[in-house]
Amino acid sequence: MADLPPCRLRLFKPPFFSTGVDCFGPFQVKIGRRQEKRWGILYKCLTTRCLHLDLLEHLDTDAFLLSLRRFIARRGKPFEILCDNGTNFTGGDHELRESFSQMTPELQTQLAKQQIQFRHIPPSAPHFGGTWEREVKSVKTALRVILREQSVPESVLQTLLVEVEGILNSKPLGYVSSDIADPDPVTPNMLLMGRRDASLPQVLYDSNELLGKRRWRHSQVLADQFWTAFIRSYLPELQGRQKWTSDGKGLAVGQVVLLIDHQLPRALWPVGTVTETYAGADKRIRTAKVKVKDKTYLRPVVKLIPLPPKRDGDKDTLDGLS
Repeated sequence: MADLPPCRLRLFKPPFFSTGVDCFGPFQVKIGRRQEKRWGILYKCLTTRCLHLDLLEHLDTDAFLLSLRRFIARRGKPFEILCDNGTNFTGGDHELRESFSQMTPELQTQLAKQQIQFRHIPPSAPHFGGTWEREVKSVKTALRVILREQSVPESVLQTLLVEVEGILNSKPLGYVSSDIADPDPVTPNMLLMGRRDASLPQVLYDSNELLGKRRWRHSQVLADQFWTAFIRSYLPELQGRQKWTSDGKGLAVGQVVLLIDHQLPRALWPVGTVTETYAGADKRIRTAKVKVKDKTYLRPVVKLIPLPPKRDGDKDTLDGLS
């Protein structure tokens, strides 16, 4: 297994210096007599594991940039943002670059150090963002268990997300000292607030409050149900990380591979030829460009199946399979 990337080891840097971003949802909210969809967005510090949750009205570029402004106002400007190739993220990156290019040269010189670097993971490779995808899975699974198909007021959902953020930021990262008598663990909240967890004690209300008119009690019941669902789905999966003891054979230019595409039947998966490979910081091949007929695709190596080399007596069936 390769070493951790530099974004996971930003020592002596503030929280959210290197941040992973992803969206999840949708959730149904009640606004008057109508129902609308809302989405959640998760920001995760890749070094301290701090989380920041926010609510989105849409999955477009404007909604993402508004959320990014709120995030920067509360947590500070990140040095880099790692995300997938969603149109809201790529559009936000393009929008910021275009705005910067329209500034005068004097302003560009002064604000050059204030730019945010967007780093997009390869298409069809969510495991490249496994650090924040794991948190998205935990939050989304628990929220779906407690919300199911019911719609809640928007203010209740927003309060619930903030409560969930506080719960997840209270997970222990380690201990202040090696003395077993010291019960106070280091949590992301301590790194964000500079003090021990100052949240209010959790109040337990009867589940009948879900049908009441007191919306703040409604949010507390949902937060308590989230905690119950979270520890059931997350804690049993905490286990030691498996390691590879030997390196596998990497892809080479000119190698024939089968592209995994779950949207197609397995008999129709395309076959192509590797035209270019890209190595990570650990010098191992992580992504590759594959040519299928007259098109070129960028795919992670885990989505490519190497095929046996063609012998001299075999017929050229590459075009027929693809």
